Amino acid sequence: MSGFYKKLTNSWNKQNSLLCVGLDPDVDRLPKSIKNGKHPLYRFNKEIIDATAQWVCAYKPQIAYYSAIGAEIQLEKTIRYIKSEYPAIPVILDAKRGDIGSSARMYAIEAFERYQADAVTVNPYMGGDALEPFLCFQNHGVIVLCRTSNPGSGDFQQRVSGDRAIYQHVAYLATSHWNKNNNVALVVGATYPEVIKEVRQTVGNMPLLVPGIGAQGGDLEGVLKNGLTEEKNGLIINVSRGIIFASEGSDFSTAAARQAQSICKRINQYRSI
Repeated sequence: MSGFYKKLTNSWNKQNSLLCVGLDPDVDRLPKSIKNGKHPLYRFNKEIIDATAQWVCAYKPQIAYYSAIGAEIQLEKTIRYIKSEYPAIPVILDAKRGDIGSSARMYAIEAFERYQADAVTVNPYMGGDALEPFLCFQNHGVIVLCRTSNPGSGDFQQRVSGDRAIYQHVAYLATSHWNKNNNVALVVGATYPEVIKEVRQTVGNMPLLVPGIGAQGGDLEGVLKNGLTEEKNGLIINVSRGIIFASEGSDFSTAAARQAQSICKRINQYRSI
């Protein structure tokens, strides 16, 4: 078991949660009390983390919300804070990197050495050699886009090549070729619960990162019905805006905690069936 798999499994068990909170702090939606101060993204994240840590198995900052406004230092501070105060909770850097050769190696170093993420999302479109520099970090997770939650994902991912749709081929390669170090996971959107069932049958107990619950209207019960392993885990169910912007007022952290608790309890009610 890789370091990432072990840390994630321990988090599922210790936290009794499959909920991941996406740290996507859109600066235009921050409360005024936070927005106008120094390091607003970090300050916002810190309060969200402290408010929700009891209810989560992972955090997932999306790099675009930081790099777009030159706030990479605030991303570094956010991850360092989680590592310091909640070291048992994995951090997934949502960067969707995908390049070849030395460029891919630099992206892997960025994710795992600069930002100290436990895992990173990657795009498999350029093939296995583009993933290899990430996979070489044996104790870190490499979470491969398979069937994403956005409406346009079917333009490519649903297309058939040979006897498989492209997303099916990604799932096949993930378990048959890429997972030599037991550090691969897949992204499968909550908007396609029937695909989650199909992918689960292909990849066995491999972790699935499932975005699309909340603002995108994904089917939580369908996700759990089709994606849980026999151990009643195997899923990293991500909610971003639906939690961190549950309120855009001064009570934002309290509202986030309340929403995280509610979703976590809904998930665990189904897991107990």
